[in-house]
Amino acid sequence: MDIEHVRSRFAKHFDGATGAVYASPGRINLIGEHTDYNGGFVFPGAVDKGMIAEIRPNGTDQVKAYSIDLKDYVEFGLNEEDAPRASWARYIFGVCREMIKRGVDVKGFDTAFSGDVPLGAGMSSSAALESTYAFALNELFGDNKIDKFELAKVGQATEHNYCGVNCGIMDQFASIFGKAGSLIRLDCRSLEYEYFPFNPEGYRLVLLDSVVKHELASSAYNKRRQSCESAVAAIQKKHAHVEFLRDCTMEMLEEAKADISAEDYMRAEYVIEEIQRVLDVCDALEKGDYETVGQKMYETHHGMSKLYEVSCEELDFLNDCAKECGVTGSRVMGGGFGGCTINLVKDELYDNFVKKAQEAFKAKFGKSPKVYDVVIGDGSRRLA
Repeated sequence: MDIEHVRSRFAKHFDGATGAVYASPGRINLIGEHTDYNGGFVFPGAVDKGMIAEIRPNGTDQVKAYSIDLKDYVEFGLNEEDAPRASWARYIFGVCREMIKRGVDVKGFDTAFSGDVPLGAGMSSSAALESTYAFALNELFGDNKIDKFELAKVGQATEHNYCGVNCGIMDQFASIFGKAGSLIRLDCRSLEYEYFPFNPEGYRLVLLDSVVKHELASSAYNKRRQSCESAVAAIQKKHAHVEFLRDCTMEMLEEAKADISAEDYMRAEYVIEEIQRVLDVCDALEKGDYETVGQKMYETHHGMSKLYEVSCEELDFLNDCAKECGVTGSRVMGGGFGGCTINLVKDELYDNFVKKAQEAFKAKFGKSPKVYDVVIGDGSRRLA
C-alpha cells in the first residue's frame, strides 16, 4: 500500500492541503467455508494488501471523494436522500449513514483513496474500504466512542442497506481485528473470537486466481443454504435443542438420512465436517504442525468440490496441480464457483509450483492464473 501516492493525489485534488491517513486490509480465510450461516467457525486473517484513504474535515455538509484508481470524483450530502449513483461512492456514503445512526456527528470531508487488494480475487476489497472509513470517521468525528466490533457491523450494515449484498460479518471483522502473525477464529454464533499463531517459517501462502467467475453463484448459494436448513429441520424432530448444523454430529445426520434428499445429506455432511476441520487446524497451529493444516485444506477442497459442489473445473485443476507439485495444502477459497485457490507451499517448492501451475493452466484454459503472494498483516489503523 503506497501512502505517498495517496498523499500526492489528495494534495493535487484538494488545494495542496493534508489530512489524516488511514488504512485497512483485505483478508484471506484459511479454512471454514459455508460454515458462517450454519452457526460454525471461520478462520480469517488480514493481509498485507488493502485500502489507504486520506481524509480532512472540510467545514461543510458535503463529502467530496476522489477514487484514485478509478480516476472518478463524486460529491454527496449526508442525508438518506443524498445517496450517490457511483457504486464505489455508495460504500463511503453507507458508512457515513451507519455511523450517524450510531450517534456519530459526521460532517463533510474531503477524501482520496487507493487500494492494492486485487479486485474479484475474494480478498474483500469492499470490506477494506468500509473498515477504513468506519475507523477514520470514528476517530475524526466520534471521539473513538464506537467499539471495534460495532465498526465491523457498520461495514456489514453498509453492504446490507446501501450496496444490496446480504453478507456475513467475517470480512469486516477480519479487516478491523487483523493482527500480524495471527489468524482469528470467529465463532459465528456467539461472535466470540480468539487469535491463533500463524508463523509458517519455511512456507509461503500464495493465491492462484483462476480469473473465472461463474454466473450461478448467488442462486446456487441460496439453494445450499436451503439444503442446510432442511437437514436441520429433519434432525430437530429427534433433537429439539439443535439450532444450526454446528449443533449436529454425523450420527444425528445419519439418523435423519431417510427424511432428507441425498443432495441435502451431502451438503450437511460437508458443513459438519468443515466445522470440525477449523477446530483441528487451530489445534495444529498451536503445535506448529503445518503438515496437518495442509492436509485439512485438501480435505476442504475435496468436500467443496464433491459434497457441496461449489468448485469448478478450473479450481479443481489448480488443486490437482498443487498436489502434483507436492504443495502442503491447497483449496478453493471463498464461496466457490470461481475465484482463487489458497496454497500453503514450502519455500523450496514455490518457484516450480507457480511456474508449472501457470504453464499447465494456460495450456488447458488459454489464459494464465494471476498469482498473489500473501503475508498476514495488521487490521485498521491510522498511518499519519
